[in-house]
Amino acid sequence: MTAPPLPAGLTSRPLTPADLDATFAVYADAELADCGELMLEPEDIESDWERASFDLSTQSVGVFDGERLAGAAEVFGARRADGAVHTAYGNRGIGSWLAAWTEDLARREGGSLVGQSRFAGGGGDRLLRGRGYREIWTSWVLEVPAATPIEPQSLPPGYELRTFVPGRDEDIAYRLIEDAFNEWPDRTPQTYADWQPRILGRRGFEPWQVRFAVDGDRTPVAVACTILDVANCAHVDQIAVRADRRGLGLARALLVDAFENGRVRGAIRSDLSTDSRTGALGLYLRVGMTITQTWHHLGLDL
Repeated sequence: MTAPPLPAGLTSRPLTPADLDATFAVYADAELADCGELMLEPEDIESDWERASFDLSTQSVGVFDGERLAGAAEVFGARRADGAVHTAYGNRGIGSWLAAWTEDLARREGGSLVGQSRFAGGGGDRLLRGRGYREIWTSWVLEVPAATPIEPQSLPPGYELRTFVPGRDEDIAYRLIEDAFNEWPDRTPQTYADWQPRILGRRGFEPWQVRFAVDGDRTPVAVACTILDVANCAHVDQIAVRADRRGLGLARALLVDAFENGRVRGAIRSDLSTDSRTGALGLYLRVGMTITQTWHHLGLDL
């Protein structure tokens, strides 16, 4: 099964690095239409495109109206897809064409399941459910509003926090995160070369954005990675605690530390996302965060 013909007057081709700004404009427009607020940055797309396992020339597609990008999609690892259509081109069948393209590519690359994360009740959510996608997990965006005090969280005796040291800590941060995240069901392991662009390789990265909790031997046993976005939001992108050190309050301490570091650098709010695979929702609610968005990861068996 291949993607159906495009609507008349439209063309398609693989995306190129020169299409980054246009792709961001499409994704941002779709996100605003669904969510009413924008969390995406061009660097989010750029870091995905810079993954070692991703080939922009074969695993992406743009739909064009002349020179204008109307919609775009990518497939990562024959498993995860992203796609969006600019609202100016709604109801023309482009979303269905892009979905069919991602399904066909994932199938040809050996995938058995392809999925996308969609805002609950949004246009993409409705489109994929109409194509037979099933709900695999639920994700939430949680926020600490600007006026909410950030209460300090004490560390257990013998533990302290320290900042990332370039040239020494890259593999330590990666291993802590990868080992913890690989405990999740339906999670594909990620190589260092695929993980690195998201935080360490991001434009403007500074060492304060990665903080460790270390034990009495100075061994890092937990880590938090923060992104300060253009909307002055401190986004805690990844947080992980070694399995044998959980339940000590290290995640809470790192979380509050990340929020405070963001505020010191101009953040007016702090947020993160979690999903039903992690079991961490209660932790975030206990430190004063509130749910602002709900997303569903929807999958189709190929």
